[in-house]
Amino acid sequence: MINNTLSLQHIIKKSSLVENAPLLIMLHGYGSDEHDLFSFASELPEELFIISVRAPYTLQPYGHAWYAINFDAVQGKWSDNEQAKESRDIIAKFIDEATANYPVNKHNVSLLGFSQGTILSYAVALTYPEKIKNVVALSGYINKDILPKDIENKDYSHLDFYCSHGSVDQVIPVDWARQTTPFLNALHIKHQYSEFPVGHGVAPQNFYELKAWLLKQVL
Repeated sequence: MINNTLSLQHIIKKSSLVENAPLLIMLHGYGSDEHDLFSFASELPEELFIISVRAPYTLQPYGHAWYAINFDAVQGKWSDNEQAKESRDIIAKFIDEATANYPVNKHNVSLLGFSQGTILSYAVALTYPEKIKNVVALSGYINKDILPKDIENKDYSHLDFYCSHGSVDQVIPVDWARQTTPFLNALHIKHQYSEFPVGHGVAPQNFYELKAWLLKQVL
């Protein structure tokens, strides 16, 4: 079901619960759209109210992005961090809209991101921890340049992360993802980190593991 009434275009899969359902918001990667991760929806617990969101920036000839990735002779490949911060805040606003408009539990909100969607999921959870309970972070990394300056002063005690990466990822180096564990440990954030022998994608065993983790966290 497509919904265009909130600030970001999205599609939904309703929960088997008529009220107070755990909410899962899906954030796709660069160049994709809301249908990509939504293919997971039918395989996830029926109690979840699932929203898959379209990123705000349109790419040519097709696809969408949370922020621009530019290729420059001097700087090489670089991300537009100002756009990324704007998208971080747009997602936070969208969470408020979703919890106000759908029969979900605003205290049981999970984000599931892939690649650029994962980078934004980390940023939203670490900037607005009061809005998030869990994060499933697939094939991404923590971009410290889009996090708040007062990160040490925030309360992250309720957060839980499932992080995974392909050990032969050719898009986002696995070394970047491996920095996640020490970073989260320093903030005393509960998390699980797994690697799988794949490239920039989600292996079947990766999906089964994240599904089991999510089931344990949200129900």
